[in-house]
Amino acid sequence: MSESSTPATHLGILQAMTFTTGIVDAASFLALGHVFTANMTGNIVFLGFGLAGAPGLSVPGSLVALVCFGAGAVAGGRISVARSARAFAAEAILLLTAAWLALGLVAPYGVITATTYGVIAATGTAMGIRNAIVRRLAVPDLTTTVLTLTITGLAADSTLAGGYNPRWQRRCAAVVAMLGGAATGAVLLRLSVALTLAVAGAITAVCALVAYTVHPKEAQQ
Repeated sequence: MSESSTPATHLGILQAMTFTTGIVDAASFLALGHVFTANMTGNIVFLGFGLAGAPGLSVPGSLVALVCFGAGAVAGGRISVARSARAFAAEAILLLTAAWLALGLVAPYGVITATTYGVIAATGTAMGIRNAIVRRLAVPDLTTTVLTLTITGLAADSTLAGGYNPRWQRRCAAVVAMLGGAATGAVLLRLSVALTLAVAGAITAVCALVAYTVHPKEAQQ
C-alpha cells in the first residue's frame, strides 16, 4: 500500500494498534517474567541473556513467546489483506482471552505459573497475527511493534542530515503512541494484569470494528 493511497482511517487504526503494543509489552515485561510478546527483537535479546545465565529472565517464557508469535504469524499469513478486519478481530479475541486467563495474577507478579505461560501464549499469538497482516499492508513507518527504523528515519531524513523530513508527523505520532501505551500499561498494572490486557483487547476490537465498517465488502471476501 503506497503512502499516497493510505486512507486516513487505516493510519488511525495502525496508530491505535501501536498504542496497544506499548500496553501489551508493558504487561508482558513487567508482569509475565520479563519477556516481550510483541517486540520479538527484544525477546531474542532477553532469550540470549537468559541462556547465558543472566538473573531475572525466563528462558521458557521467551521460548513460549517466540513459538506462539511464530504460530500467530503463520495464521496471519493465511489471511488476505482484504480480510484484515477479521485478523484484527482474532487478535482482539486472543487479547481478551489473555485478560480472562490473567484474572488470577496479582502483584508483585514474582512467581511464574502455568497461567503466566497461558497469558504469554495468547498475547504472543495475537501479536504474531497482527504483525503478519501489518507487514503485508506495508504502510511506511507504521509497523505497530518496532520503532527502530522509525526513529532512524526521523534522524537520517531530517534537515540536519540534509533531508526534507518526510512523514515526520506520522513517525512522531508512532513514537508517542507506543510511549503512551507503555506508560498506560504500567499504570494499569498497578490495578491488575487482566484489566491491562482487557484495555488492549478492547482497543483492538474497536479497530477491527472500524476496519469492517469502513470496508465491509472487502472484509467479506
